[in-house]
Amino acid sequence: MLRRLLQLFIGLTLYGVSTAMFVRADLGADPWNVFHLGVANLLSMNIGVVIIAVGVLVLLAWIPLRQRPGFGTLSNVIMIGLAADIALLVIPGFESLLARSGLLVSAVILNALATALYIGAGFGAGPRDGLMTGIHARTGWPVRRIRTAIEVSVLLIGWLLGGTVGFGTVLYALAIGPLIQICLPWFCHQPQARIRIRNAPGARSPAGD
Repeated sequence: MLRRLLQLFIGLTLYGVSTAMFVRADLGADPWNVFHLGVANLLSMNIGVVIIAVGVLVLLAWIPLRQRPGFGTLSNVIMIGLAADIALLVIPGFESLLARSGLLVSAVILNALATALYIGAGFGAGPRDGLMTGIHARTGWPVRRIRTAIEVSVLLIGWLLGGTVGFGTVLYALAIGPLIQICLPWFCHQPQARIRIRNAPGARSPAGD
């Protein structure tokens, strides 16, 4: 249990750090972080505060879907936002496109590793993935279509609010699934889950969110 808790907290912290790296690279991010950035720009708030606030609002949407948050879900809501804001105090901005590109690639890789760490700990889905699975359970609609609809919606809204959409958004979409699938078996504590992961055609990040 202690090892799983440590893995959960390390994963969530690194996820927040990867979010800060996306911000500093300023070359585009995943759909939810484009949305977070757009809201942060509109309201002149720290992105970490926005991540926490959006996480709470998404959890409220679980109520009519009859979803129950786990310990990992609640930890996700708080820790990623805090870690992102702290990391932004440490990670500098860069003028060089080469440096920003390197930071972007590192952010995608770290995001996949962080996702594998906290999913593998087995303490529950993140609030945004729980929204997806809850809609699936209530409607029977295909998970892939639900996820696509949610992510396209938040990406479009985030872009309209001023969030950065760019090469990083495309890179994330193409790379995150294969990277998580590579990393997840290293950290999954349940043997049956490891078998399912290896046989699965693809994997995606929960959270983000």
